[in-house]
Amino acid sequence: MGLDRKYLTWSLVYVVLGMSLGIFMAASGNHGQHITHAHILLVGFVVSFIYAVIHKLWLEGEASKLARAQLIVHQVGALMMFFGLFLLYGGLVPPEQIEMVLAPSTIIVFSAALMMIILVVRKKQGPV
Repeated sequence: MGLDRKYLTWSLVYVVLGMSLGIFMAASGNHGQHITHAHILLVGFVVSFIYAVIHKLWLEGEASKLARAQLIVHQVGALMMFFGLFLLYGGLVPPEQIEMVLAPSTIIVFSAALMMIILVVRKKQGPV
C-alpha cells in the first residue's frame, strides 16, 4: 500500500471518529468535547487527506525514509493530541498534567508539516 492510500485510510478513520464524537455530543446534549471533535476532523481527517492528495499528485512513488517517517510522525502527533484533548475536555486529567502530552503533540504535528514541505520541495520534476 502506497503512502497516499495509507494517508487516505487514516483520514477516513479520523472522519468516522470525529463524526462519532459529534453524534455522541448531539445525542447526549453535552458538547464539552467540541474542541476534541474539531481537532480530530481538522488535524486528523483534513490534514491527512491533504497529505494523501499531495502524495498522489506530487510525490507518487516517493517512499523515502523521510516520507515514511513523516507519515509516522504525523500520526503519532495527531493521536497524542486527540487523546490529550479527550482527557482534558472530558475532565479526566487536570490541565497541568495533560500539558505534558498536549504541548509535545503540537510540536510533533508541526514537525510533520515541515517534513512534508521538505518532501515537496525536494521532489524532482520529471519531463513535461
